[in-house]
Parts: sequence; structure tokens; C-alpha cells
Amino acid sequence: MNLDAIKQVYLIGIGGIGMSGLARYFKHLGCEVNGYDRTETELTKALVHEGLSITYQDDVNSIDPIFHQPSPATLVIFTPAIPKDSKIKAFFESQGHVLYKRSQVLGIISESRFTIAVAGTHGKTTTSTMVAHLLKDSGYDCSAFLGGISSNYDTNVLYGANNTVVVEADEFDRSFLTLHPNIAIVTSSDADHLDIYGDKSHLLESFQLFLDKVVDGGTRIIRKGLEFKGQVSYSGQEIADAYASNVHVREGEFFFDYQDANGKIEDIHLGIPGIHNVENAVAAITVARLLGISAEAIKTALTTFKGVKRRFEYIVRTPEVVYIDDYAHHPEELRAFLTSMRKLYPTKKLNVVFQPHLFTRTRDFVDGFAEVLSMADNLLLMEIYPARELPIEGVNSSWLLEKITAKHKQIVTAEEVLDFARNEKPDLLVTVGAGDIDKLVKPLKAVFEHA
Repeated sequence: MNLDAIKQVYLIGIGGIGMSGLARYFKHLGCEVNGYDRTETELTKALVHEGLSITYQDDVNSIDPIFHQPSPATLVIFTPAIPKDSKIKAFFESQGHVLYKRSQVLGIISESRFTIAVAGTHGKTTTSTMVAHLLKDSGYDCSAFLGGISSNYDTNVLYGANNTVVVEADEFDRSFLTLHPNIAIVTSSDADHLDIYGDKSHLLESFQLFLDKVVDGGTRIIRKGLEFKGQVSYSGQEIADAYASNVHVREGEFFFDYQDANGKIEDIHLGIPGIHNVENAVAAITVARLLGISAEAIKTALTTFKGVKRRFEYIVRTPEVVYIDDYAHHPEELRAFLTSMRKLYPTKKLNVVFQPHLFTRTRDFVDGFAEVLSMADNLLLMEIYPARELPIEGVNSSWLLEKITAKHKQIVTAEEVLDFARNEKPDLLVTVGAGDIDKLVKPLKAVFEHA
């Protein structure tokens, strides 16, 4: 595929966070960009506002005729999350189009660039966004394809004037194996996506294959304790090749020192909360040091870093109420998030609204979810968000709730969550999950702001 020849792009599943980044990229290049997705979201609305054409009907009649016939000027991209019986996908295949996965296109875009790829079952979105911000804010510059909406730039794709690109490397469907990084980071490798991998050993094998893709002379940055070998180990809590020390909270803000073989950077103020984000920052700083970015530029960038939407995102923060929204959907992500909440607000009652994501994930990690969710003082558990899956007999939120030992717990609907906020007026509330729980954010914000 010759990217320079592409004039029109159709994306099947355009509303996904990764697919929308590619859509914006090709629109930036001047291409005509159309696409299909199942439902309208805030993200698809933003894409339409930016000049893209989107249909929400899986109907071949909705496809603009300019995309019908295969040509070197036409590119069709699909996400593996699209159902196999998609009419639009079948139409393009029947017309003789070569359909490309998002990961394949990302691999082609990055192959001629200096690529910094961030992988991990959790932590990769914040870390890759942090790396991109360090490079942008310091003046080093970069392009970036991110797995979330950067709060600093209000987008998931950045355009740079140099040859450096930062990429979130997704392990789902082994997508990251299309990349050939110059610098690779692995933040975590907890068992996940077992519907794809079967067991953890195959997941670990895939991560090792990703690390094997690092180009000759490249650098592997691995969180200490993972089952991989790299040139640089890092940690947020213990001594490694690069690590954080003197981690503490001052007036609700996180501060720490960074140490590596080249010396110490003292009293770094992290613009976002969370012990786990201190560790993410250590990885990002290590990349910046490799690229020769100064300590002062690093400190300034991290102070101004606003994070990623739906990653420890403060929605309401007043003396009366704190409301935070987070994307955590794996037990270890939840553990990191709730532990940080306890550290930040040790005297407040922790009210947690959680929506499990996928029947298979709930089944595979039910005991882990039960243990971590028991950290809540009051748990409001929503029904499982199915995403691409059909129900599994016996796997439901009632089953999970029985295993949770929190003193106060109940299963709720979205409307019952809003009723709880109106009637109980909690001073600390978090909504957590990767499904459609984010639809509660605006209504909850309105409840708290008009209380």
C-alpha cells in the first residue's frame, strides 16, 4: 500500500478510539474520510463536526459510490470488533477491496519513522500520552496515535514536524506485532483478553514477540518485576535502573524524585493524581532522558500534564464534593485506582459505581474483582457491559456481588445511580468501567453542580 496515493478512506468501526485517530490523521492529510459505527457517541459527533461523514446504519446503500470500486486511491480499514456478519464489511470484500486492520495501517505509517511504542495490559494510554506531552511541551516534538483523548490537546492524534511518532501499542488481537519500535515500553502484562489468548502464557509470548520487534540498537524499557528482559528496568516503588523515591502528597498533589544512572531530578510535581501514575511518569521520563530532554523541561511538562479523559479524571472538585471518573476495567487497574483514592482521601467515605466490562473478563477474574471492589465503603454495581459478546450462563453482576465483602453493596441501574447522588449527596464518588458508564458523567456532574 502506498500511503501517498490514498485520497479517500472508509473506516468500518470509525467510532473506536484507535480508529478515530486514524480517521483524523487521514483527514489531516486532506483525504475524504467516511465511516460506519453502530452508535452515535460524543466522539463520533466530534468527528462529524471536523468534517467526516459517518453512518450508523449497517446498510450498503449508505456507502458513498466513490468508495465502491477498489483503487490505489481508496483505503478501507476495519476494526476486529466489527461483527463477522457486518453487511458493510461483506460489501467491501465482495467488491474486491483489500481490507486493512487498524494495526496494519499504523504499522505502515510508523515504519519509516523513529517510533516510541508503549505496550501493557494497563497503563499504556496514560504513559504514551505522557511521553507525547513531554516531547511536545519540551519542544522536541512528535506525532502521536493515542488510545485516549489527551486532556492537554483534546484529541487522540497529534501532528509533529519531525520524524518521531509515539504509538500506543495494543495487545488486543496481537495488534502491536505490526510495529518495529526504536524505543519500546512495557508497563504491565497481567492476564487479560483471555478470550483471545486462551491463557496468560500465550499473552506473555505475544509481549515477548513485541519486544523482539525492537530494531537493532533500540531500547527496551520494562517495568521491574515483569517476565521480560530489557536494557532498562523502571519502578515507581522500588530501586531499579530508573525509579521514583520520596513519593508524597502535598495539598492533594503528588510529588516525587526521579533517579537513574545519570543522576536525580528532585521534587517533580505530577499534574495528575495516582501512585500508579508516578510509575507511569518514571517510564515517560526515561524516554525523555534518552532523547536528551533537560531536567527542567521534564519538570515543567509533568507539572502541566492534565492526563487523559476517563483516566483518573476529576469531574467535580469542590470543598463539598469530589467526583472522579476512570476507565479501569481489570482488577489490577481497579486496585491501583482505589489505592490512590484511599491515599488522597483517607477520611472520606468511598462510594464506588462500577460497571463490569465483558462476560469473559468477569468470569476469568471474578475473584480478583471481588477482592478489589471490597475496598469500597459503598459499592453500586451495574450490570455487565457485553460489548462484542453474548451472555454466558451464570456470569452476571449478581454472581459477582455475592463474592464481594463490602459492608454496603447493591446492584443498580443508571437512573438509580443518579437517584443516589441526588438523595445521599456523597462527598466522594467515583464511576469506573470501560463500557457505557461514561454516559453517567454529564448527568452526575449536573446533579452535583445544582445540588
